[in-house]
Amino acid sequence: MTSRVSVTRVVDWCDTDAAGHYHHSSVIRWVEAAENELHVQRGLLELFGVVPRVRYEVDYLDRLWFREEVVTELWVESLGRTSLVYGFEVTGPRGPAARGRMVCVNIGDRSGEVPAGADSPAVAWSDAERAALQGAAG
Repeated sequence: MTSRVSVTRVVDWCDTDAAGHYHHSSVIRWVEAAENELHVQRGLLELFGVVPRVRYEVDYLDRLWFREEVVTELWVESLGRTSLVYGFEVTGPRGPAARGRMVCVNIGDRSGEVPAGADSPAVAWSDAERAALQGAAG
């Protein structure tokens, strides 16, 4: 297993805006596709729907045009007790097009309810989740 995962996509018509290049919202879809690939490779499918995003930041570096191929690379930048930070980069034919970070929090189940006596719905990673996520650190 590698510490980084990547997915390749082609900029589709629905990924573009009126200016003809990719719309900023396309990046999060490509990043989430890479996150899904990481979960598949690491055996973490139970995390789907229980690790919401609490912060997302992107530097847009280049335009991507309809039908251009893009590669989105994702890695675990840091792992806390209940949260993690993904780093990512989207690369097009001329080089990096977007780069950023996404902070996620483990809420343990899909209800999002705050456990009795807790301040938030966040829960600690299990030992197995922690080991798999640490193995994905870039």
